Amino acid sequence: MKNDYAREAVPLNERKKWFSISLVWIAVGIDLSAMLFGAELGNGMTFNDALFSVIIGSAILGVLAAFCAYVGAVTGLSTSMISRFTFGISGAKFVSFFIAISLLGWFGVQAGFFAENAFVAIEGSIGLSVPIPLLAGIGGILMMTTAIIGYRAIEKLSSWSVPLLLILVILAVILAVNKFGISQLSAPVDNIFSIGMAISLVISIFVVGAVISPDVSRWARTRKDAVLASFFGFFFGNSFMIIVAMILSRIMDESSLTTIMITVGLGIPGILVLILAQWTTNTSNAYSSGLSLSVIFTRTNKAVLTLVAGGLGTLLAVFGIYDHFINFLTIMTMFIAPIGGVYTASYYIGGKKIFDSVNDQAFKFLPLLAWALGSLISWLTMEGPIGLEIFTLTSISSLDSFLIAFIFQSIFLLFYKQRMQKGVH
Repeated sequence: MKNDYAREAVPLNERKKWFSISLVWIAVGIDLSAMLFGAELGNGMTFNDALFSVIIGSAILGVLAAFCAYVGAVTGLSTSMISRFTFGISGAKFVSFFIAISLLGWFGVQAGFFAENAFVAIEGSIGLSVPIPLLAGIGGILMMTTAIIGYRAIEKLSSWSVPLLLILVILAVILAVNKFGISQLSAPVDNIFSIGMAISLVISIFVVGAVISPDVSRWARTRKDAVLASFFGFFFGNSFMIIVAMILSRIMDESSLTTIMITVGLGIPGILVLILAQWTTNTSNAYSSGLSLSVIFTRTNKAVLTLVAGGLGTLLAVFGIYDHFINFLTIMTMFIAPIGGVYTASYYIGGKKIFDSVNDQAFKFLPLLAWALGSLISWLTMEGPIGLEIFTLTSISSLDSFLIAFIFQSIFLLFYKQRMQKGVH
């Protein structure tokens, strides 16, 4: 097995061009949760307003991802290794724990979501009822195989799965339009979402992916490759499935992708779409969770750690914990977004030298304080029942926490620079 560079910078001769990296992010973005969200959005506001919200929200998300990915390309390091320089050796372990647990949990949720939809697809296509826990176990094992091998396997999976996914989903749209027409797209609906709320939701469903984008962008050949891959990958990957879901759910009055595939006559190919969509998304969760654990357990092989993360996530899915796990994962996400704010401020304000210097400090308390303040703001602005919803800033709590952490870390760094200059004089 080739080196995946979990604890070191990816060498320049191993790096990739922007197009192959963007396919990874597109593959991650095409999943069933985006489909479900798109159906809800399409039925909760006019089609034109929903389309506008998705395009604007995905563009903002693409800019945020490129902002974070740039740091990964310059340093060649994963998010958790960047955290090692930002928060200190022991501080990074604390931060990486939140990233690992959150992604491990999302792996379980996605594997469980896969099992529920696979059950419907198999029963609807061939009339066979396969137990959901068994499907969750099979799905979890399948999804973590590529993650264990590493980025190269994820890249290869994405390179052939994305074209196939696009063909099958576009074919489903064409068949649905031919069968049901497009008159329902302009039909009146009850406006549940405002444009501002819709844009916020579009950003929030993939904002954690933007924060951990260095896990993938560290493989970019140049900074330009990283920026192009992240912007295009997040913009297209986040918007495509949502827009498709909006169209299909409106004209067919159905939100389940599997039911839609069966209705338009794509039963078996529909199952393939289901498997590929969740496989490409969830393998990224296991991969990044393994990278985070490799910073905590420095003497254990990263492939073993990824296997452990995927195995635990699969067990969560088998035992049905995904039904009760969402609130916990929402709490964990609250702690992840500000990590991006801190490490981007460290790079853009502090300079690349922070990531080049020998790092022997256990805890860097000011960056940890900026992270804590960002998490606090996320809790204060987040909607209930998890958040207190005392006030709003951007109306996206995860983006609020990112910006607050970035601002405070910038202030701390500028203050430190000023003190150092006075000390020199």
